[in-house]
Amino acid sequence: MKRVIVDYKRLDREVASLLIDLYPHGYGDNDIIVLKKPNGELIEAVEVKTDDTIYLVKISQSLSNFISNFEENIEKELGSSEEAQLTEGAVDGSPEIEPDFSTDSEDTV
Repeated sequence: MKRVIVDYKRLDREVASLLIDLYPHGYGDNDIIVLKKPNGELIEAVEVKTDDTIYLVKISQSLSNFISNFEENIEKELGSSEEAQLTEGAVDGSPEIEPDFSTDSEDTV
């Protein structure tokens, strides 16, 4: 199994969702893993496991904000995605109307 140190901003959607499922109310001191880089700098991370990878997600203030605002962000994304689907193909945001070239009567010449 491989281990990857990653910033939460680089997580794919699946791993980000797993992170939220594991720490829905944030993380505690017991959840934090401390790593020392070769230059002596310390990195604090939380662990997220998938079938083939252990992700060590770097801790920062923005990670805490990400976890606490995750539900709101998903709702906004889903709402904007639905709006985009409704207006897709329209130039000014109104639905596109296709002209009807069929005729009910025959023209004779």
